Amino acid sequence: MLPVVVVHGGAGHIPKERSETSTSGVCAAARAGYVVLKGGGSSMDTVVEAVTQLENNPTFNAGCGSVLNVKGEVEMDAFVMEGKTLATGAVSAVRNIANPIQLARLVMDKTSHVCLTAEGASHFARSMGVPEVPMESLITEYSSMRWRKNLAPDANPVECQMGKMGTVGAVAVDCDGVVACATSTGGILNKMEGRVGDTPCIARACMCVCVCVFVSGCGGYADNSSGAVSTTGHGETIMKVVLARLILFHMEQGQSAEAASDSALAYMKTRVGGLGGVVTVDPQGNWAARFSSLQMAWAAAQKDTLHYGLYTGEHFTQSLDDPH
Repeated sequence: MLPVVVVHGGAGHIPKERSETSTSGVCAAARAGYVVLKGGGSSMDTVVEAVTQLENNPTFNAGCGSVLNVKGEVEMDAFVMEGKTLATGAVSAVRNIANPIQLARLVMDKTSHVCLTAEGASHFARSMGVPEVPMESLITEYSSMRWRKNLAPDANPVECQMGKMGTVGAVAVDCDGVVACATSTGGILNKMEGRVGDTPCIARACMCVCVCVFVSGCGGYADNSSGAVSTTGHGETIMKVVLARLILFHMEQGQSAEAASDSALAYMKTRVGGLGGVVTVDPQGNWAARFSSLQMAWAAAQKDTLHYGLYTGEHFTQSLDDPH
């Protein structure tokens, strides 16, 4: 079945006028990742390339296009994890960086740490020669409009979340059977300054005793013994159930990628009322894109075929040789 790359553009409610750009965006990211795989690249190279594509696309809540915090500023989280060695890198509350996912990769490759945050992450970025960009270049007119609406005294909290799209991410299996995942986000709309969501947080433990430190296991996880997951949705509820690691726990008990994803999403909805979505792969290249929210733009590339969808039950395919 291998290799494969699967991407998501965030779970949530996607307005009709943005549905086409969301679908085309995840398809382009999956194509870009698959080019890396076909060229013999690693699963880590693949997921970083796919998520970089999504960060550069203003349609998505990551990089350029990130939602704004209560002060009208961009603060972003990102992480990567590779399943062979459990190598991990993460950044949180970073500003003025066009591609936080690439900075997370540098944390993994160039430091002995797992997560750097805020100004510390900025110092590290400068030391690595990562260029800073003006915050204005990351703020879209759409994000500003939604930020202003949410600040209005008579704002309806439900309506303010309409059009919200969650975290973006990708999972992949390469020709060597190594799994990897990557997740990047601007967070939740009008969040408090300094808020850190599920993306860079890990709970690496058995399911009965969870230890929380800054890596991932909530917003994603990768382990060659089970598979890789990237999650999206309401970070606070994802953290409460350690969603990514819960999915892999079910897979370790013999469930398929699809069944494990559905089981964990159903548990999150029942236990804490949370909605979200995931992309999941096992080391053999079996994959799933599942969600409990209204929509989630997703795409997968495998065996020269592009798979994609937006609503529950949708699964379209086309040849990767088809430029459209």
